[in-house]
Formats: sequence, structure tokens, C-alpha cells
Amino acid sequence: MTIIEPHIHMISRTTDEYRLMYEKGIRVCVEPSFWQGSDRRYAGSFFDYFRLNLEFETVRAARFGVDHYGAVALNPKEAGDGRLADEVLAGMQEFLGHERCVALGEIGLNENTEDEIRVFRRQLLMAEELAMPVVIHLPHGPKVQGTEIIVGIIEAEGVTQDRILIDHNTEDSMSISRRTACYCGLTVYPYSKLTPQRVSNIIREFEADRVMVNSSADWGVSDPLALVRVVDYLAQNGHPDEVIRKLTYDNAMSFYSNSPRWKPVFDLEPVPVSEYQR
Repeated sequence: MTIIEPHIHMISRTTDEYRLMYEKGIRVCVEPSFWQGSDRRYAGSFFDYFRLNLEFETVRAARFGVDHYGAVALNPKEAGDGRLADEVLAGMQEFLGHERCVALGEIGLNENTEDEIRVFRRQLLMAEELAMPVVIHLPHGPKVQGTEIIVGIIEAEGVTQDRILIDHNTEDSMSISRRTACYCGLTVYPYSKLTPQRVSNIIREFEADRVMVNSSADWGVSDPLALVRVVDYLAQNGHPDEVIRKLTYDNAMSFYSNSPRWKPVFDLEPVPVSEYQR
């Protein structure tokens, strides 16, 4: 099965993992902007990171047969410094217009603070003005409260819901996210977030329309092959092929096709190491 990984942080992963992803059928991935482990102190640090994601990581991935796209945003964990946030938002246009940028994201909430809400709203409206897909990060802690705030803002602002992915849902937040016409993301981690079994149960309750599964794999304990394990589990658990395909391919294609830059290549051939390794 050919798989699209709709949310993964490959800058933190190794080349061996790209090789394994290719071997297991993951042919295309999208990397949203995220927190790198410590708060950045300068707007230029964000801009260098955006460029790294859009111009180097795409090349590194292609060497292993994976077509890599990026998304650009100020993440919610770094929304507390208003001056810095405003400077980053003012300089993002260059990167949002990049040929490898297919969404604005990930934006959202972390602790549901007023600063986070302000920056979230500004970026949500920026995406609407640019007619771009937007990837939203639900908080890991106060998730139900954060989901209510986010959905409330989406509804109040009247933004285009079928260009929005509300990610990191759990059993508690899905009923809130499902009030909208937004896409919903389910994130699978080895020791936190969801397991393949929980994904299976959620899909039985809420069905697979406008739902996609991701690994969101970063520098923590995570698994860039989580989607492969989900495919295997769902098949063994009696989910039909068309449901599995929706979760790991069709819905991601539909969502990111809202960007004219989304032109995934599924038949990239890995490059022999001898051709690029110094």
C-alpha cells in the first residue's frame, strides 16, 4: 500500500528512517513547523528553520525516494513573546509562498493562554486570506478546553473549514472537532497519544470520512513507521481496505490538494549513496 504521511517532523530523524519509510511504502510526507526543544530568541532563527525545512529537507528526503513538502508557522509553544511573534508573522510571507510550502502550520494552542489565542487567530486568518490549507495543533494537556476554544474561533471567524486539519485528536476531542467540516488528525506514538487499537475504536465510532492518521514523529520517543503499524492493525481488526486507504492516502490527498503546490510524486527512485555522500 502506498502511504502519505501527512504530519511528521523529519528534521529530527535519521537517514536510516527515510530508508525504512520508503521500504514500507511511505512515499510522500508533509513536515509542519514545530518547537525545536528550546525557545528561539530571534525571528531570524525561525526564518532559517523554515528555509531548512523547505529547501534542504526536501532534497534529503528525495535521495531516499520520499517526496517531502513543508508547512510554515509560528508554533503555539513560542507565542508568549508578543514582540517576537509579531516579527515572525510579519516575515512569514516569503516562506508561505515557497514552491514546497503546501500549508500554514502547525498553529494552535499549548496551554490555552491569551497570547496563544491571539497568535492562533492571526495565523488562522492569514491562511484564510491566502486560501491555504492550515494544520492545527490541539494541546496535549488541556485538550478538551483547547478544542472548544479552537472550534469556537473557527466558527466565529467563518473561515473555510474544508481547508483546515484539526490534529492530535483523542476520544475526548473528536466529538468537538466533528461539529465542524474540518479534517481531523489522529496521532500515534509508542508511549503517549494514540495506539493503533485506539485509532481502530475511534474510527468505528466516528468513521473515516475527513480523518487521517499521522506519526508526528519528532525528537521524542516516536515512530516514523506508525502508519505502517496502523495499516497492519486495522487490516487484522476487520477494517475494509477502502477505510484504511482513506485514513492513510485518500483524505491526505484531498486535504493537501487545496494547495496548488501539492503535486506529489510517488515514484521517486532512491539515489545511490555514492552519488551524493561526501
